[in-house]
This record gives sequence, structure tokens and C-alpha cells, in this order.
Amino acid sequence: MTATVIRNGRVIDPANKQDEIVDLLIIDGKIADVSQLSTLNSQPEEIDARDLIVCPGLIDMHVHLREPGFSHKETIESGARAAAAGGFTTVLCMPNTSPAADNPSTIAWIKDRAAAVACVNVLPSGAISKNLGGEELSPIGSLAQAGVVAISDDGYCVQNHEVMRRAVEYARMVGLPVLDHCQDYNLVGNGVVHEGYWSILLGLPGWPAAGEEAMVMRNILLAELCDHHIHCQHITTAGSVRLIREARARGIKISGEVCPHHITLTDEAIQHFDTNYKMNPPLRSQTDVDALLEGIADGTLSILCSDHAPHAEFEKEVEFDAAPFGIIGLETELGLFLDQLVHKHNKIDIARVIAMYTVEPARLLKIDAGTLSVGARGDVTLVNPGLEWTVSVDRFESASRNSPFGGWKLKGRAVRTIVGGKTVWTL
Repeated sequence: MTATVIRNGRVIDPANKQDEIVDLLIIDGKIADVSQLSTLNSQPEEIDARDLIVCPGLIDMHVHLREPGFSHKETIESGARAAAAGGFTTVLCMPNTSPAADNPSTIAWIKDRAAAVACVNVLPSGAISKNLGGEELSPIGSLAQAGVVAISDDGYCVQNHEVMRRAVEYARMVGLPVLDHCQDYNLVGNGVVHEGYWSILLGLPGWPAAGEEAMVMRNILLAELCDHHIHCQHITTAGSVRLIREARARGIKISGEVCPHHITLTDEAIQHFDTNYKMNPPLRSQTDVDALLEGIADGTLSILCSDHAPHAEFEKEVEFDAAPFGIIGLETELGLFLDQLVHKHNKIDIARVIAMYTVEPARLLKIDAGTLSVGARGDVTLVNPGLEWTVSVDRFESASRNSPFGGWKLKGRAVRTIVGGKTVWTL
């Protein structure tokens, strides 16, 4: 029997509405009742969590681990280490790999690889359409049997509304949420940055806000028609927030998530043509950022995530137009959100940040995680909310370095990550 007791910490467990200074006991990889301390035959490992927050292991439900096919950008092993260093015990990996995760054999490979090399829990998502082409559905029932917890064509967006409708209907039959990258290709065209002042000034093709909002509206209509949950990934515009807010008020099964770069940066950051500021969807205007902050504050946007998108250095060292979209985020996202949402803008308290990283994604994905209930898996994150630190990209666990946040001074970060009762990372 192995046991660990975490003492003197502020335990925040939104799933059980718990927020108090109390000890937490883990026995044989499971959360146990503290009263069992007296029955232990041997001395447990003790962790002093004084002045720290003890919370369920954080979940990031939007991560690109790049395997199979793109291991020069990231591997499941290095991505899992980056997750642990960010305080995450569970990640959901996106299906835009090579081959795409659109069949049970690729899902089996990902699960086997993760079981062999990952220090955190890696959950696979399956592709909505074959080869992410948006024209022919993947075998959604077989993907569900293979163990995916959601379907998505992230990185791409199904343009044919009839195909998307059938995908949602099949997903409802097998109980999988649908995650959608909202992008209307006809409206967006070859856009690479937010359509506005800076795109005009710099002469870069614009990616209009309406290109996102058109698909958010489509998803709301389909969620209502099919009576099934659709989750809109990486929301960036004021119009999208307004649409989701109104739809949720009517009881439609729709939700949205936010990435840290979309609330910490605006499209003004692209003025130096640094490709580390190029992502999809792009950085938006200050008006959009303000709307995202309000959407987080009032609960319209319920989940926080990274859209961790690693790229090799040589891939980003090209002209802005030609560079791939995306930045890494697993090791900076918690610090950025705590710094911006709690300390700087005072939009929500730290308990709500933890809820948006634990009970909210666990509930959407229907997974056994995100809680400190007795009997639950012993996945725990220790957070120092007042720790001031400087982002050092060169020290990241990720295999890639494409981050715009090097040198940023942040307040708040994870200091220990425990998976199944075992410490897998400590500051």
C-alpha cells in the first residue's frame, strides 16, 4: 500500500463545492477519506501545501500532440511532460495527425503509445470526417468503441451542413460530444490575420470575425435541431460570445472555450510580422478581447484550454503568409489565465478558474476526472497563486519553442503535478 497525505493546503474542488483548508489523502492512486490515516500500517509520504491551492488534476481538452506523423514538432512523450509542467494531469489530443485519427487502428496506436510513454492521462479524439476532408463521415460508432471521448475535425471545419448534421446525429447515438473549429472557408478565404486596421495597414489577407460567427450560428442551429451538444473551440469574437450567450439562455446544448492568447493579445501584436503571433483563429481587436472577458465572467464561455500547437523552428522562420498557424501553450496557459483573469482584470476568482479546468471539461467529455471525491483517481495539482515567475521558453519541456510569451512576467503557476498518486512533475 502506498499513501500520500497533502497537508495544510486550501482544497478547492468545484465538483463538490469544496473550498477549505484541509488535508487530502491518496491511497494506492485513489483519493481516500482522511480518517483512514489512522489505519495505515506505514508512514505515508507527506507534502506540505501551506499557502498552496490543492485542486483536482487540471484538464486541457484542446491539445495537439502531433503523433503519429509529425514527431519533429512534438511527441506524445514530450507533450505529456509539457502538460505535467503546466499542472495538467489529463489532455485531449486532436485528430489532425498523419494518418488522421479517423479509424480505430490509429486510435489504438495513440492509446498504446500514450500508455507506454506519457506521464499524464492522454485521451484521444476522433475525426468527424475521413482524412479531415469534410465530405465523408468517419466510422463514428467504431471510433466510440475504440475509446475516443469526442469527435472533432480541429484544424479544419466541415463546410457541408448536411454532413455536419449527420455527424451530430451519429454522435448523439453513441454519446460523444462534437467539438468544432468554427471557420467558414468562403468568408475567410486565404486570410491569415484578423480583418481590420492592422491587416489593412500591413497588407496581410484578412480573416473576418464573420468567418467564425457564421459557423457558430450553424452549430447552434444544429445543436437545437439534433438536440445534442456541440462545443465551439477557441472562440475569439464578440459576435460569437453574443450568439452563444443567447443560445444557452434558450437552453440549447452549446458551449465555448477560450485560449489564453486570445485574451492577452490583440491583432496589434502582428505589426512586427513575428510568426509566433500567427494562429487560427487569429488575434482579434480589443473590442473582441473585452467581450471574451465578459463571456468568461458571466459563464457564457465555460472552458479554458491551450490549443497547444507545436511547430518546429524552421517551419515558423518563413514569411508571415507562409508560416503555419499555431503556438504552444501547455506550460504558460495557467499562469496567463491566473494573471489576466484573477489578478489583472479581476473577472473571476481562482475557484472559477479551477472549475473551468476541471469539472466543466470532465462533465462535457463524460470522463472520470476533475474531482477530489473519495474513490476518484488520485490526480491532483498544487498551485501557488501568488508565485511571480518569468516565462523561459528555452526551459520548456515541449519539443517546440513557438511561443510569443518568452520573457513575460506572470503571477501564479502550478508547482506540483500528481497523476494516480505519483508526483510526475515538481517545480
